[in-house]
Amino acid sequence: MTSHSDPRALGAFLRARRAQLTPDECGLPGTDSARRVKGLRREEVAQLATISVDYYTRLEQGRVRASAPVLATLARALHLDDDQQKYLYELAGRTNARPHRRRPSQRLRPAMRRLLDQLSHTPALVLGKRLDILAWNPAAIALYTDFAAIPTDRRNYLRLMFTDPAIRAMHQKWQHDARDAVAALRMEAAADPDDADLARLVGELTVQDADFRTWWAEHRVNSATYGTKHYRHPLVGELTLDCDTWAASDSSGQRLMILTAETDSPSHDALRILTSWTAQPAEPNPARDRDPQMPGQ
Repeated sequence: MTSHSDPRALGAFLRARRAQLTPDECGLPGTDSARRVKGLRREEVAQLATISVDYYTRLEQGRVRASAPVLATLARALHLDDDQQKYLYELAGRTNARPHRRRPSQRLRPAMRRLLDQLSHTPALVLGKRLDILAWNPAAIALYTDFAAIPTDRRNYLRLMFTDPAIRAMHQKWQHDARDAVAALRMEAAADPDDADLARLVGELTVQDADFRTWWAEHRVNSATYGTKHYRHPLVGELTLDCDTWAASDSSGQRLMILTAETDSPSHDALRILTSWTAQPAEPNPARDRDPQMPGQ
């Protein structure tokens, strides 16, 4: 049952907590100007939480009631531990809306595994919730990177687009592609706003990348299942590939992403050369061998 809220106490707690933090602790750039307040400024907390300064100011002044998604992002922005998060939700009168514990590992559907195994010169990935990369084929390794060498908890399509220099450099239209990916994640956030793993991903990228911070705050959404990717690969040069995704018919949220080139086009020839050089279909997928069910994040 939802408890009674105490807006004034919530505002006091938010002010006290931001006074305990420094920009450096939160990954914010330093400034040469003198700081007139101890700790973080209101606008810095709003930036980290990807909410407007006006809305955050009203929260501190007790003039607006915080929603569960806002509380989740504030808890992440202010680096609250478990006890502090519990206290935050109690003050907001939303103890029954506190984010759930971390979700169970995602498990690859056998049908998706069979589809990957049947594709040779066609790069393909299986994406789970939060755009986690659950599985891939040798052609995807040839195009992108050796996903098995990336720790499981870092193996996320959006994270790699923003944090992996090689993958970022491959995208000739990186801003367009990355912004679309952020909009796709926004759609997932609306479906499951209390996903603690998603909040951690958003928090990490918000601190690390100014573009992500800006695009996430736009609340743009995108559910497109097809498009065109323009890559500049270090081995075969420019590639223009059609990107199509098919969603699983169950509630797993898994999607098969396939990249193809128009027949007899330069990109088609380059893709076949690339996969013949670097892909080794006879070898098993290392991640699959470790766990046939392929747990994700």
